[in-house]
Amino acid sequence: MAAEAGGATAPITYDDFLKVDIRVGVILSAEPYPEARKPAFKLSVDFGPGIGVKRSSVQITKHYTLEGLVGKQVAAVVNFPPKQIGKFISEVLVLGFPDGDGGVVLIAPTQNVPVGGRLF
Repeated sequence: MAAEAGGATAPITYDDFLKVDIRVGVILSAEPYPEARKPAFKLSVDFGPGIGVKRSSVQITKHYTLEGLVGKQVAAVVNFPPKQIGKFISEVLVLGFPDGDGGVVLIAPTQNVPVGGRLF
């Protein structure tokens, strides 16, 4: 169930929240994804021991460059099943908020933290 602009979804329990595994990772590489229907990049993100390196397709071309993404820490949902995005398999959902024009602004810690750390 998605929230409409300005509205919230139905309340959940803390146990529901714990089912969503959100971790911090560091972007190892960013590549163009010209085959995507909307402008996108392909990322490889390292979540540390236990999770490893995962790939994601992200529509973040408005605010980010390929070079500027490498080394950046990001938050991602790591326990969704892999999803086919065109010819690419996206293994995690990198998280962001929409700006006023619908461009995506990534969620990231304000200080460097150990990769693999879980959001709580």
